[in-house]
Amino acid sequence: MKFYDCTTAPSPRRVRIFAAEKGLDLETVQIDLGSGEQFGEEFRKVNPDCVVPALQLDDGTCLSEVMAICQYLEELQPEPTLWGRTPEERALVTMWHTKIEQQGLIGMMEKFRNSAKGFKGRALQGPDSYEQIPELAERGRKRVQACLKKLDQQLSNNEFVVGDLYSIADITAQVFVDFAIRGNVPIPDDAHNLRRWHEAVSSRSSAKA
Repeated sequence: MKFYDCTTAPSPRRVRIFAAEKGLDLETVQIDLGSGEQFGEEFRKVNPDCVVPALQLDDGTCLSEVMAICQYLEELQPEPTLWGRTPEERALVTMWHTKIEQQGLIGMMEKFRNSAKGFKGRALQGPDSYEQIPELAERGRKRVQACLKKLDQQLSNNEFVVGDLYSIADITAQVFVDFAIRGNVPIPDDAHNLRRWHEAVSSRSSAKA
């Protein structure tokens, strides 16, 4: 297998943390997004969508979505489970992961890609060009703030996002919160539960992946 990565991008980091929690060492190829390497002919053969992460299997099959890659790694290395121990827990993990991704992480990407000068004409990922819409940046900021509050509430009675299980929902939440902090949307001062959780997950060795 070959894992196509970029250490500065949020999405591949989710896979790196997931693999680190599993104790998996993936052969890695770095793609320089800043220079536009993802649009080159060589990487297009791997992933025509021109985005990372991507996991190329030994038979040439390419998995190019975070959830698909992590699901494959979960099947490859079931323990420790990062998806849930029971049908109910697995459903809750999937539900919360989806909420955090859609409401938080995508909201942060909306804010960032519609305001950063480096993304002029590149407001959406992929091979096609889209102009920035400043109003979407402000909407994204509001979505991020709302998601941070929602996470704080969820963590009021839970050690992790779903009960006492550290899961892919926590991984996506951690990457989202770190991305928000770097993008000048800090954890609210009164979000004590979120702050406690963030300190805990940030202290895990996988957080450095």
